[in-house]
Amino acid sequence: MTTRSSTDAARVIPEATVARLPVYLRALTALADDGIRTCSSEDLATAAGVNSAKLRKDLSYLGSYGTRGVGYDVDYLRYQIAREIGVTQDWPVVIVGIGNLGHALANYSGFRSRGFRVVALLDANELVVGQTVAGVVVRPFDDLEEIVHEHDVAIGVIATPAVAAQDVADRMVAIGITSILNFAPAVVAVPEGVDVRKVDLSIELQILAYHEQRKANGHEPIPAGAAVDGTADAAGGGAA
Repeated sequence: MTTRSSTDAARVIPEATVARLPVYLRALTALADDGIRTCSSEDLATAAGVNSAKLRKDLSYLGSYGTRGVGYDVDYLRYQIAREIGVTQDWPVVIVGIGNLGHALANYSGFRSRGFRVVALLDANELVVGQTVAGVVVRPFDDLEEIVHEHDVAIGVIATPAVAAQDVADRMVAIGITSILNFAPAVVAVPEGVDVRKVDLSIELQILAYHEQRKANGHEPIPAGAAVDGTADAAGGGAA
């Protein structure tokens, strides 16, 4: 569960809703870029790929931002969602493991545009350390503690091979990182109070293969509303 840090911090937002808020934000941003200033719940739901009843329920956790007969003010709702999920501020991020995936993540322009600033790239391989990737010099993994304290980093990204993932997670937690995005094909255990999001691209492909197999065998497609929202699993204080 996620709670607000403002005066209505007692309001609890379900994790499934939290997972959809960035999707709504992306849809609203696309609408704004197209010059659309107001939209109905049906229009926003279509743009986000959910049903309108689910969208209205999700937005009800944030407050009442729609106007009957008019719909939602796109810019205002976009700001409110961005504020709720914390991307109206700048979040420093470190990426550990600068192989092929680490390179791709470091070069991903979407991080900065969504409020995330990559402050350091780290690797234990001496052959990689010193290289410049996306304008950032790769530093030794042993510099992690210094970087975290210097930039007040709370979010770490693991892009290492599976065998190194747990050690990296342990080191991150020990020096104060409390949120981890794990791209390694491994389960990592973390203590209570640390949040982990796991992204496993091979699992996502296997899920797609399952749906393709169903279609090939003549089965009806599974309704979108019944599918798992998002491409990552969440865990707070446990294994992910």
